[in-house]
Amino acid sequence: MSLLLNNPEVLHIARAELDAKIGQGRMAEEEDIPDLPYLNCIVNEILRLYPAGPLLMPHESSQDCTVGGYDVPRGTMLLVNVWAIHRDPNTWDEPEEFKPERFQCEGEKEEARLRMLPFGAGRRKCPGEGLAMRLIGLALATLIHCFEWEKLPGEEVDMTEGQGLSMPKAKPLEVVCTPRHTMLHALSHL
Repeated sequence: MSLLLNNPEVLHIARAELDAKIGQGRMAEEEDIPDLPYLNCIVNEILRLYPAGPLLMPHESSQDCTVGGYDVPRGTMLLVNVWAIHRDPNTWDEPEEFKPERFQCEGEKEEARLRMLPFGAGRRKCPGEGLAMRLIGLALATLIHCFEWEKLPGEEVDMTEGQGLSMPKAKPLEVVCTPRHTMLHALSHL
């Protein structure tokens, strides 16, 4: 939500997509998520900028090898810095900017997905990726579709990262969240 509050035009486009595809008489459901392309672009861009774990699980080299000109002896612990890969200016156009549109064009979308590693890659990729993507999409769709969000007047949401393995925000998110009048009926059935 922090990124969306700092980029209200993205929030507006996402809400318009939800209203157009789902309407205002019901809440988003899991089967709706694949039919919300812009929302999925937002989820991918959030995971690019702020992966749940900035480092993948440690691995160990099974044999001596050379990678990028560096000798890596057998038994060396290997860590993949996903945070750095996702912000590499040689790989991403304006890597520090929140631009969900980078995942929109079919050809570019597939290429961008190949550069994404929030769940790892290969045979040791997180087996919960599909579930996580559906749940993140559903949670975000519900928050956008059912509520109006306002940041504190005159302030950008501070995106400074705190310390720790999961890189939490240094300052908690402070917002005003109110139910959308058009969604009160749907929310009353929870």
